[in-house]
Amino acid sequence: MINLRGKWAFITGASRGLGYQMAQYLADQGCHLVLHSRSLSGTSSLSRQLEFKGIQTRSIECDLSSVEEVESMLKTLDEMDIVIDVVFNNAGLQIGYHSDFLNTPIDDFEVSFKVNTVAPAMISYHFLKQMKARGFGRIINTTSGIQNEPEQAGYSASKAALDKFTMDIGGKFDGTDVMIAVVDPGWCRTDMGGPNAPNPPESALPGMVVGAFADDKKSPRYIRAQDFSGLSLEDAVKKLQLE
Repeated sequence: MINLRGKWAFITGASRGLGYQMAQYLADQGCHLVLHSRSLSGTSSLSRQLEFKGIQTRSIECDLSSVEEVESMLKTLDEMDIVIDVVFNNAGLQIGYHSDFLNTPIDDFEVSFKVNTVAPAMISYHFLKQMKARGFGRIINTTSGIQNEPEQAGYSASKAALDKFTMDIGGKFDGTDVMIAVVDPGWCRTDMGGPNAPNPPESALPGMVVGAFADDKKSPRYIRAQDFSGLSLEDAVKKLQLE
């Protein structure tokens, strides 16, 4: 298990839900954090809370559905004069649920892929170049275990594409200290998951972040966060590396 204390992690979608929970957890491990949301006001309160834990934070805003805004965000991140060693592509968009699934709007696919596939791919490519040059880094992309629901075809297809992207590029880094994983949080009671989901968001930890702390140089990984619910971080890493 590696120690990330004092290193910088970047979390997209940090203002609420699983991103918010991850930020709190990582701050407790001593990670400095760059917090993304669609507007700076989305993370202002969280930033103040986390700095009371003795870490540093930065906030950045971006509409991930815009390629131009993602490019601008990445340029701004490079200008922050910090080294980002861990990236959590957590932000996602579930655009709609269509009971009449044979009439699913094509816009569902276009918007879903921009946020759930294209933006994480752009962010991953950007930081993987830097991580490869340094010989260290972690990319953790959040997916969904949703299956057999054509009512959510745009969302599920975009996440399946993210899985394929992550697993394929991850294989190129196997055996190095640049480690790449995709993590499924399970169905959690967040704004996206809704009130009927069986799992509280806290149950997705430490599974959502455990891949960042592994040190066995194995890539890619597909992690099911609920398999680690209730474990200490140390035990979660041990379990992960025995799989």
